[in-house]
Amino acid sequence: MTTQHIGAAGELLVQYRLLKGGIDSARLTTDAGIDLVVYAPGSAKATTVQVKTNLAAKPAGGKGQLSRGWDFPDACPAQLLALVALDSDRVWLLTITEARELAQQHSPKGIRKLYWFVEPPCGRATGARHEGQMAQYLLESRAPQLFPH
Repeated sequence: MTTQHIGAAGELLVQYRLLKGGIDSARLTTDAGIDLVVYAPGSAKATTVQVKTNLAAKPAGGKGQLSRGWDFPDACPAQLLALVALDSDRVWLLTITEARELAQQHSPKGIRKLYWFVEPPCGRATGARHEGQMAQYLLESRAPQLFPH
């Protein structure tokens, strides 16, 4: 799969999950930092979303515990950031402010990195974030809060 296929699959997964919850969205055809526009009937507002997708968890540092990570621009123009893991068909939905606050790395080039371990870490990284701690951000939990009917 190419990076374009991975990205498109992530966007379509987000749209599918939203549609299952009765929430309309549309993909944008240009790459200006906004991938989807979501319409919430209850608030009569449109919300912009940037989708970041990875194919599978990877060993931290190349040979450590499995982790998931996404890079996103600090100057992201979207209101929400959707983080997609294609291997598990999971989607986490964060406000851009939440994503910036949770990101562990921030490069001088304006790129932030948000990551966590798949399983609770062991050894020296026992205080590191893991997937179970991110359950509150899963799309199924967040969509009703962010997009009222």
